[in-house]
Parts: sequence; C-alpha cells; structure tokens
Amino acid sequence: MKKWLIFIICLVVLVISSSMTYEQQSILPELEDLLANKPLEKQLSILKIPYWGTIVSVEERGYFPFVEFLIRKLTHFMGFGCIALGLYFAWGKRRFAAGIAIGGTATIAVLDEFRQSFTPGRTMSAQDVLVDTAGAIVFVSLVVAVRKILKNKRQKAQL
Repeated sequence: MKKWLIFIICLVVLVISSSMTYEQQSILPELEDLLANKPLEKQLSILKIPYWGTIVSVEERGYFPFVEFLIRKLTHFMGFGCIALGLYFAWGKRRFAAGIAIGGTATIAVLDEFRQSFTPGRTMSAQDVLVDTAGAIVFVSLVVAVRKILKNKRQKAQL
C-alpha cells in the first residue's frame, strides 16, 4: 500500500483541481501582482500556440491570460507526469511497468477530461489529453533512462 501512496495523492489532487471551475482556478490577479512589469513579454509575444481551433498568443489574449495559459498547460504536463511516476513506481519492477504507467495515465487523462466536462465553465479537450500523455511519456522515459544508466555504471564497476 505504501508504494501506491504517491499515485493516490496525485489522483486526489487531480480530482479536486478538475472539479473546480475556471474562475476558481484562475491565477490572473496573482500574476498581475507578481509580474506587473511583464517580464519576457517580447519573447513570449513570438509564441503562437494552436489550441481548440484558435491561436493562443499574447496578441490574441493579452500578456497575463497568455502566461496563465502556459502555466495551466505546464501544470497538466507536470501533474500527469507525476501521476505516471506514481503508477510506475507503484507497479514496481514488473514487466511492462513503463507501458502500464503511460497507458494508465493516458486513460486517467481521458476519464478526467470527460468528468471535467460536467464542471461548469470547463470543457473536454483532446489536446489536454495529449499534453497529459506527453508528460507521462517524458517523466517515465527519464526515470527509465536514468535507471539504465545507473545499472550500466554498476555493472561496469563490478568488472
């Protein structure tokens, strides 16, 4: 049970956050205070991100809503990466642990987007599922790569 704890905590955080309306999750007032001088505005103005059939940019949305959009998508990426790691470590050293973690996380992402569609002001997004799954792939792949590197070093040290 102990090894499932991180996974369960991540799921609880996910359920709570995806049950909140957009307004409840908005960090625009905090961003306006924290980033009043609009750092990196010129660099961020270069970015034009296709999303839900529109282009999300500083020009289109404004500086603070664009920064909030980036933070929200980064949160998706990192949050689902952590869910995947929780599942990967909980699964243990069994065969196909990485595949189970990534596939399981993608399934959770789909189910979460569906469930989220019942929350006022929120919608389902296949693009969010892709961001979530990408986070799972990157996080699990990094851990698998590090484990292989460390295993190879230990084997060479024994020779």
